[in-house]
Amino acid sequence: MHGLVAVDLHVIWQQVFHPHPILWHVLWATVYISVASQALGVLLGLLAALARMSRFAVLRWISGIYVWIFRGTPLLVQIFYIYFAFSWPTLNFGIWTVSDAAIAGIVALSINEGAYMREIIRAGIDSVDRGQMEAAKSVGMTYGKAMRRIILPQAARVIVPPLGNEFNNMMKNTSLLFTIGVFELFAYSEQNYSQYFIADYFLAIAIWYLFLTTVWTFIQLWIERRLSVSDRGEELSFWERMILAWDPRIMWGRGMPWWGNR
Repeated sequence: MHGLVAVDLHVIWQQVFHPHPILWHVLWATVYISVASQALGVLLGLLAALARMSRFAVLRWISGIYVWIFRGTPLLVQIFYIYFAFSWPTLNFGIWTVSDAAIAGIVALSINEGAYMREIIRAGIDSVDRGQMEAAKSVGMTYGKAMRRIILPQAARVIVPPLGNEFNNMMKNTSLLFTIGVFELFAYSEQNYSQYFIADYFLAIAIWYLFLTTVWTFIQLWIERRLSVSDRGEELSFWERMILAWDPRIMWGRGMPWWGNR
C-alpha cells in the first residue's frame, strides 16, 4: 500500500521554471503532433461529413461505418494496431526528425479525431438554413462553390467551439503515444521517474499540460470573438468602454461631448 508522501516542491520548481533542454524538445513534439493530428482529423471529418450528406448511398455507408468503428473502439487499441500492422517511414528535416512512431501516432490520432469531427461538422452544416444553398444555386453557384463560400463560413460559428474542445483533448491524448515509443511530455516524465523514482515529475508535467491547454483556451476565445464580430455589431467591449471613458479625444472623434452622455 502506498503511503502519503510530501510533495517535493524543488523538483516541480526545477521542471517548470528551470527545465532541462530536453523538455523543450518533448514540448515541441507534443505541440506539432497535436496540431498535425487535429488538422488531418478536421480534414477527414469534413470529407466524412460531406460523404454522409451525399446522395450516393455507398458514400453514406462508408462514412457511417468509419464513424461506427473509430468511435466504438478504444483509441489505444487503434494506436497499437496502426503502428504495428503497417510500416512507417522516418522523416528527416535536418535539425528536426519525425520518427516512424510519431508518424503512426499522428495517423492514428487523426483518424480517430476525424470520426468525432464528422458529427461536429455535420451539425454545423445542418445549422445553416437550407434556403442558403437553394439561394446559392439559384444564382448559378455549384454545390462545391456554395459550400466553400456560403455554407461552411456560416457553419464555422457552430463548429469552432467544439473544435476547440477537441483540440484540447488532442493535446492530452498525445500522452498515449508513449506506449509506442514516441518521446513526448509523458514519456519524459516516465523516464525521469524510472531513473529517480520521484512521482513529482508527473505533477510537473501535468502543469505543462495545463499550461498548453490554458494557452489554447485564450486562443480559442479570441477566434470565437472574431467570428462573432458581425453578431455584436457596434457593441463595445469592456476594454473599449474603458478607453472611451478615459480618453476624451476618442469621444470627440465619435461626436460625443468630452463629459460623455448624461
